[in-house]
Amino acid sequence: MASINFKHASGRVSFNAGMTSDGKLIKKTKTYRNVTDVATPEQLYTGLAALASLSAYTLIDVEKIETSVVNN
Repeated sequence: MASINFKHASGRVSFNAGMTSDGKLIKKTKTYRNVTDVATPEQLYTGLAALASLSAYTLIDVEKIETSVVNN
């Protein structure tokens, strides 16, 4: 029977860095490593939003990126 085992997770925050001359959004991202797999969505958002508040740019969204290993 196959199983999935957590390997690591990262949190990525996206920022609004302005507009191009064509009117398109300039999006900047910052990735934070070593996110725990047991953090609740509220805890994850609160922590990453607190880090994002240190930036001069406006926060757009927060993502959790997980990597897992599938074993047989």
